[in-house]
Amino acid sequence: MYRIGQGYDVHRISEGLPMWLCGIRVPSTTGFVAHSDGDVAIHALCDALLGAAALGDIGQIFPDTSDEFAGIDSKILLDRVMALLRFNGWELLNADITIALQSPKIASLVPDMRESLAAVIGADVSCISVKATTTERLGFVGRGEGCEAWAVAMLRKK
Repeated sequence: MYRIGQGYDVHRISEGLPMWLCGIRVPSTTGFVAHSDGDVAIHALCDALLGAAALGDIGQIFPDTSDEFAGIDSKILLDRVMALLRFNGWELLNADITIALQSPKIASLVPDMRESLAAVIGADVSCISVKATTTERLGFVGRGEGCEAWAVAMLRKK
């Protein structure tokens, strides 16, 4: 049995906060306003994985009202999602993530992002795709107010 899931996340950008994407610290004077570390790419990926397995969503599993998840490293959340998938008999075949961010430019970080995600997931890096884009200065992303990420994941029942 095969399943496909999709995920989406968005966070506001503010000065003086760290910016984390795919588990990598992005050199920037701005970062994401969030309950956790705000890693929109990992959050979208978690939702894609959970959705494919019909196991809920990131907000249900890791509520932003819980002190346990305040400031948490999103790689920990992804690791827990992967453990939940394995417990339920699922394995990841591939994941594809698109990050929309006007600034800073992150394309040069994509290889490190792929390696970071593959290490947490326990998959070959060839199974993980990360793409970076801008919105050509359109909308809230284009104005530098926020960042969006979309993810698609394909799972197979073991």
